Amino acid sequence: MKKLLKWPSFMLVLILSLVLSGCSTGTDTPSTSGGVDAEAKGTIERIKERGKLIAGVKYDTKLFGLKDPASGNVEGFDIDISKALAKQILGDETKIELKEVTSKTRIPMLQNGDIDIIIATMTITDERKEQVDFSDVYFEAGQSLLVKNDSAITGLESLSGVKVLAVKGSTSAQNIREKAPDAEVLEFDNYQDAFTALKAGKGEALTTDNIILIGMQQTDNSFQLVGGNFTSEPYGMAIRKGDTAFVEEVNTLLKSMKDSGEYDTLHEKWLGSKPE
Repeated sequence: MKKLLKWPSFMLVLILSLVLSGCSTGTDTPSTSGGVDAEAKGTIERIKERGKLIAGVKYDTKLFGLKDPASGNVEGFDIDISKALAKQILGDETKIELKEVTSKTRIPMLQNGDIDIIIATMTITDERKEQVDFSDVYFEAGQSLLVKNDSAITGLESLSGVKVLAVKGSTSAQNIREKAPDAEVLEFDNYQDAFTALKAGKGEALTTDNIILIGMQQTDNSFQLVGGNFTSEPYGMAIRKGDTAFVEEVNTLLKSMKDSGEYDTLHEKWLGSKPE
């Protein structure tokens, strides 16, 4: 009789073990989903938890984002807008980290989480909209050509067989191949390298947005812009795809700056005049 009673007890222990094992397996799921939720936090929440905004900016673009080799400071129109965004979110414009980006590296850095936002003379295009979301337009530029003052080049029609310098990952490199298919396009990693190559005679023209070329011309008046603007280049701030709350936050900043006159002040400070 005792042997008969022991068998159900053993079965009971086995059943309980299986039940407990099943429960412990179930508790792994909330933990995993909690990790996913953490990764899915919005940019604004991450910025506030971190206590600083990380903005991807140019270091080689006079007027918009240029690093002073002597002081190490980065200054320009884009930099001041970055500081205004940090002030809006964190109440202090100094709570910001500026990370250098180029036309080629900026989208991967945003997607990898290395930066919170791209504020770097970035043209809004349909192709880029597939990878990132954009703020409202904050500056209107147009592509042009920079050549030596004594150059025979007067515009796109003069570029057949000419070496034209551009920057990797830029819309300018794409545009010039479409609009001047007989030109030879040489691409460089950044604007500084491209301008240095132009001065060294490695090309006869450099093409990018007019306002960037004006910044180069201001450092060396032996060059001039020719041919006028042959594209429209609306600049936007780029944000990780799907982060609508951060897009709205940035657009609120732009509207506030324009309504208060702060945008006009920065425009005049860096670009020489108030916007039309």
